Amino acid sequence: MNTERLMTLALEMAGLTDVPGDSAIYHPGDEIRRILFGIDIKSPELKIAKDLGFDAAISHHPTGGRARLQFFEVLYRHLDQMLASGVDESVAQTIVDELAEGHRMMAAMSNYDHDPSVARLLDLPYMNIHTPLDEIGRHRLQTAADELPAEETVSALIAHLHGSFGEFANAQTAIEQRVGRPDNAIGKVVMSHGAGTNGGYPVAKAYFDHGVDTLIYIHCRPADSKKLAAEFGESKNLIVTGHIVSDSIGINPYIDRLRTEGLEVVTLSGIIPE
Repeated sequence: MNTERLMTLALEMAGLTDVPGDSAIYHPGDEIRRILFGIDIKSPELKIAKDLGFDAAISHHPTGGRARLQFFEVLYRHLDQMLASGVDESVAQTIVDELAEGHRMMAAMSNYDHDPSVARLLDLPYMNIHTPLDEIGRHRLQTAADELPAEETVSALIAHLHGSFGEFANAQTAIEQRVGRPDNAIGKVVMSHGAGTNGGYPVAKAYFDHGVDTLIYIHCRPADSKKLAAEFGESKNLIVTGHIVSDSIGINPYIDRLRTEGLEVVTLSGIIPE
């Protein structure tokens, strides 16, 4: 196994053809048999991996290089998702352009070579896989949500999600409803995920303004949740499933695949078992 094949397997599972801007091989390598895998793998974990004899380290979240500098590109997946859900193109384009530009400028300020340079010094194969695994998670969560009819309640949807994935039972966080009432009908449900990061207030508002009744985020800033609640009252529903547990729902099928390929994969840094 090599780092290129590890990336290709993730792309295949996610139904993607190109490596997204937020995923990268920082230091390539071959003859990989033992992998240290975590949601956040940075310099300290790289040293641990080297000391413990691992052949490679994989982070879910991007840590540097092109995955940090080109991260803004994957935010345009919000545009695709919003258009597919009926959001007006001019509205969606304006929102995502502003979101992407802010991330692009912030990334240019960062020390983008810090962690990759440590991997090179240690000569440890190192990569991150973000959007492909988030897309796996988005598809799994949306599929589960689609199993319920529109007249079901938000509380029933939350219970259904919790019962569909063992990660939720093992998590120390809970699925939360931030906007709306538990007895509201779910109506049209959209899982907004797999686009770099959540779209906050502007993306959620666009969905609500264009006929989406229930929006699912994996995380949302408190100020954005409060602003949405103040604007939409109890007429719309925002569910937050939890960041680390939802990331794990996308990561675990990939880890299972690696193990079927004969690799030893040791997890740390937040990956919640299914």
